[in-house]
Amino acid sequence: MAKYPFETIEPKWQKYWEQNKTFKTAEDRTFPKDKRRYVLDMFPYPSSQGIHLGHPEGYTATDIYCRYLRMNGYNVLHPMGFDAFGLPAENYAIKTGTHPAVTTKANIDCFRLQLKALGFSYDWDREVDTSSVEYYCWTQWIFLKLFEKGLAYEAESPINWCPSCKTGLANEEVKDGLCERCGEKVTRKRIRQWILKITAYAERLLADLDSLDWPEPVKLMQRNWIGRSEGANVVFKVDKSNLTASSDTKLKDEDLSIEVYTTRPDTLFGATYMVLSPEHPLVEKLTTPEQKEAVTSYIEAAARKSDLERTDLAKDKTGVFCGAYAINPVNGEKIPVWIADYVLISYGTGAIMAVPAHDERDWDFAKVFNLPIIQVVTAEKPQPGKNYSAEPAECTAADGYSVNSGTFTGLPTAEAKKRVTEWLKEKGAGKKAVNYKLRDWVFSRQRYWGEPIPVVHCEKCGIVPLPESALPLKLPDVKSYAPTGTGESPLAGIDEWINTTCPKCGGKAKRETNTMPQWAGSCWYYIRYLDPKNDKAFAAKEKIDYWLPVDLYVGGAEHAVLHLLYSRFWHKVLYDLGLVNTVEPFQRLINQGMILGADNQKMSKSRGNVINPDDIIKEYGADSLRVYEMFMGPLEVSKPWNMAGVVGVSRFLERLWAIGEKPLCDAPERSDEAGGVELQKLLHRTVKKVTQDTESLNFNTAISQMMVYSGELARLAEIPRAMWEPLVIMVSAYTPHLGEELWEKLGNKESVSVCKWPSYEEKLTLFDEVNIVVQVNGKIRDKFTAAAGTAKDELEKTALSMPNVKKWLEGQTITKVITVPDKLVNVVVKN
Repeated sequence: MAKYPFETIEPKWQKYWEQNKTFKTAEDRTFPKDKRRYVLDMFPYPSSQGIHLGHPEGYTATDIYCRYLRMNGYNVLHPMGFDAFGLPAENYAIKTGTHPAVTTKANIDCFRLQLKALGFSYDWDREVDTSSVEYYCWTQWIFLKLFEKGLAYEAESPINWCPSCKTGLANEEVKDGLCERCGEKVTRKRIRQWILKITAYAERLLADLDSLDWPEPVKLMQRNWIGRSEGANVVFKVDKSNLTASSDTKLKDEDLSIEVYTTRPDTLFGATYMVLSPEHPLVEKLTTPEQKEAVTSYIEAAARKSDLERTDLAKDKTGVFCGAYAINPVNGEKIPVWIADYVLISYGTGAIMAVPAHDERDWDFAKVFNLPIIQVVTAEKPQPGKNYSAEPAECTAADGYSVNSGTFTGLPTAEAKKRVTEWLKEKGAGKKAVNYKLRDWVFSRQRYWGEPIPVVHCEKCGIVPLPESALPLKLPDVKSYAPTGTGESPLAGIDEWINTTCPKCGGKAKRETNTMPQWAGSCWYYIRYLDPKNDKAFAAKEKIDYWLPVDLYVGGAEHAVLHLLYSRFWHKVLYDLGLVNTVEPFQRLINQGMILGADNQKMSKSRGNVINPDDIIKEYGADSLRVYEMFMGPLEVSKPWNMAGVVGVSRFLERLWAIGEKPLCDAPERSDEAGGVELQKLLHRTVKKVTQDTESLNFNTAISQMMVYSGELARLAEIPRAMWEPLVIMVSAYTPHLGEELWEKLGNKESVSVCKWPSYEEKLTLFDEVNIVVQVNGKIRDKFTAAAGTAKDELEKTALSMPNVKKWLEGQTITKVITVPDKLVNVVVKN
């Protein structure tokens, strides 16, 4: 078999595409809206390691799909860029003194070469780099819009703190109590932060998921992260008799109360104590002098724990009594107020009413500290005269009927919730409420390599945004990139940059030294692709209207919460400002599966199972890598790497090359020289199968069908042009370098990428004979061959006459016969 010379062919066509700008895309108005497609890959962070095997998987899938769409008459936007701000470049700068911009540019240049070597049909004229001034100028502009809308604010708040990275982390960047970036154990630190009010969009972020064609697991993860619940806000007044006797006498003049959120207002009569988070603002006021030392010590210990550690259901419960009491509004009972780290300031109000009989965490806590446990819900409807006052044997969180609940006793849970909430509202002690687990987004980082936040701090005017004319606010050069560890970024040490004038009053002011997180640039990059060179707007309105929303977005499931949620938030803000034309950015989402090592483990250097894509390209060619990654299995499924599979795919490409080396003939279809009627039918079945599977992104089965057809074609001594050209066109979407070369060998002058996708005749895809399966009660008992299209009654007659079927029907009563034409006959009998 002739060897396919990919070493010369692949560079040849890569050079051709680049010189001719084959895949440059314009906003051509002759294409109607339904003939435009925006297909997007999640852009990579340009690490020093270059691309890994996971990159070509998703990128090849979208490339095949885009080539298919173009050949079917679509105007396709398919861009690529780089998510270039980030900690790795900054950490390298700390070690070596090399400016992050230098290493980032070198990494981008390497990535670009690797991506071009794989033959992807990107419009490289639209490339973006989120760390370029031309790009982050508009990221800063969007921040100003958020600020103007009241969605960006500054606050002192407890945050996740990585002692190693020396920066704050969003909740989403903490995995199992560890920093997602470096693996260091995360602690808590109170620090000045910029925060985005994503909670203002919680309801819309939740509701609009229903309109999206996304994998259900991703939508579920977002729903759970947003965490909507309905319940009541309840006000517990603080009993000040204990406080005024032993603490600050000023407190007796304050109307102190603790507000809690609960999804179970029906259990209020079972609230036997309250818990405040260690960060709650009332802790200092409510702590008595006798308890101050113990409370202070406990708060310091809690600050060293991550949210995950604090809320771990398996951990031993810890806490400390603050010395104060609150009044239960439904029965007037005094209940103690405790401080415990299993309550987070970031959820609800940072305080809870504890009902140990019906909440596992409260039960465990009450058992440790010997607090009262009162049953207020029972599974059975309360029976007159039955006593429910004994402490229950176990905690039960299920709905049921209220007991020991005053006038609400006997009500089912749903009715009790409603009635208790109404009573609270009448008494001014509470109201119906909706709560979200979603917290506002901690947006600032105490690092250098990120977008400067375009505001100043003026002693007279407070926080003042820069005017748009002052953008971009550029990153200054620094001598040291190391974070200070005090909560300030390296920018804090550059006096000539920090000290400035207030845009509002002209007085002295200081620049903001925190920078934006890496997520900022990736929140809107899909918009900048539409108009990457525009220096007057983040994108022209007519281009936004032409392309948005993204029709297909492909990337890893690891971005299910982080990037996708943040992008949706920014997009909705831009929509409200009239700057984009859709309420959602990404209409359809596909998550590619992970490519595992040959040992079925995630590839990692420590396991020694990493495969370098460059090595595969060097030995087998880029087209072999592309086809193998698509042939491994369904796109969304994780699958192990197998070198034998790569070899098998390379042989398939060599077979295609060998066919292209054979002499051509112009024999008409159906002629003996053209392989006869059967080969013609196989061609039409192949075109149908590859068309449908490419359209539905089932690339592995499309490749399998092309392998079958090419095997039959290879048997011929001369290759009929009419039987060969359709395969060359189809295979060119999968193996673009080989496809171009084979197309040129057929005598064509223009690129195969501009050809029309082949069509098929439905009648020629039908089989003359089909195999019919015969079942009895769903179990296969026999088979027979019949002419395609045989009538149902004929199929049933044949099935019932078969000896093996008769044997299974002896003495049985047939209740019905189910027939699927051209496929099966199922005889149902009484058991």
